[in-house]
Amino acid sequence: MNLLFKILGYLFIILFTVGAVLQYNDPDSLYWIIIYAIAAFVSLLFALNKIGFVLPLALGALAFVGFLYLYPTNFQGFDLNDGDIETVELGREAFGLLIISIVMLVFSFCIKRKL
Repeated sequence: MNLLFKILGYLFIILFTVGAVLQYNDPDSLYWIIIYAIAAFVSLLFALNKIGFVLPLALGALAFVGFLYLYPTNFQGFDLNDGDIETVELGREAFGLLIISIVMLVFSFCIKRKL
């Protein structure tokens, strides 16, 4: 595996773990802690070169479907001063899933192409 992608894997282990920890005060925190913890675990497997391309591909596809499902019809930004708290929260959650989706799909591509 390319050193750059290995470093990227370790970076996203840290970022997804921080994301999981920061969910403690969310109203539905358990779901989001689990989602980010799974993303961190798959990133660890990727960094250690211990995973096939199917798992990150499936996780990336699921996360993208979640993004489409949660994306608010009237997105108002990420700052609570920008709009309704529920709409802002949905936007934040949706874009968190989009980040997971992109990262997992890049991991899957790297594994498939043996980069």
